[in-house]
Amino acid sequence: MSLAFVFPGQGSQSVGMLSELGAAEPVVRQTFDEASEVLGYDLWALCQHGPESELGSTERTQPAMLAAGVATWRVWLDKGGARPRAMAGHSLGEYSALVCSDALDFRTAIDLVRFRGQVMQQAVPVGQGAMAAVLGLDDAELDAACRESAQDEVVEPVNFNAPGQVVIAGHATAVSRAIDAAKRRGAKRAVLLPVSVPSHSSLMVGAAQQLAARLREVDVRLPNVPSVYTVDVTTHSSPDGIRQALTQQLYKPVRWADTVRAMIASGCTVFVECGPGKVLTSLNRRIERKPELRMLALDDSASIAAALATCGEVAL
Repeated sequence: MSLAFVFPGQGSQSVGMLSELGAAEPVVRQTFDEASEVLGYDLWALCQHGPESELGSTERTQPAMLAAGVATWRVWLDKGGARPRAMAGHSLGEYSALVCSDALDFRTAIDLVRFRGQVMQQAVPVGQGAMAAVLGLDDAELDAACRESAQDEVVEPVNFNAPGQVVIAGHATAVSRAIDAAKRRGAKRAVLLPVSVPSHSSLMVGAAQQLAARLREVDVRLPNVPSVYTVDVTTHSSPDGIRQALTQQLYKPVRWADTVRAMIASGCTVFVECGPGKVLTSLNRRIERKPELRMLALDDSASIAAALATCGEVAL
């Protein structure tokens, strides 16, 4: 049995996140203070008090989620938690994994993901892009629904999160048509998500080109824990391979279900979500229901203590 850490991305943020952990563990506030020095504003205050609309702004959400994941990881290590044999991140979470595997400097990563958020928002004007979650429809039917709904615009499956749970993205009008088409094809539910950036769609190619240029200037080191990248469901150990995966990730689908299955196939049996919320834990339980698998989430003192006890029973 072995341990895997997974890091959530944009969408898991909420006003008040990590409040209990921040009060109990000084390293949490220290991590956010470090990020605030880079950003030029009080990131902890934003996360604790909002407003929600500002925390939900892409260029602010991404540093917030990165800081939250790294802060939780630092608490885990301070408590004597074991290092995993593998890591993975959902979208922005891949940057958290890189920091926690010592492949990226934290301050550098904070500035990098702020830039990432800025170029993503600039790529598609507010109101012209959209994302929607589609539940209860197989991948082939959803792909067909998107193709028939495009009509010279872009709408594509972009997050293969779990069986029967896929996110689509593209032009807002095309996404709206695809929602109707998916329902006609038997989707149990199809709803718009509260975001304006069509992440991981081909509309992000321009943003990806800007990100690639920025990544060439960033020091990327060999990670001390391998990460499985969702764009191609494989590990990358070379700095250039990591840079390429991060660039392609911006305009290609997140293959989360396949990534989790690959980690299970490699021997990982305990999955720990490191950061606020339990979005990935819920998805992971739907991807594989084998009795030997354990899915845990860390976002407060009690959950960390429980995970430490569980992982102490596991041969890592």
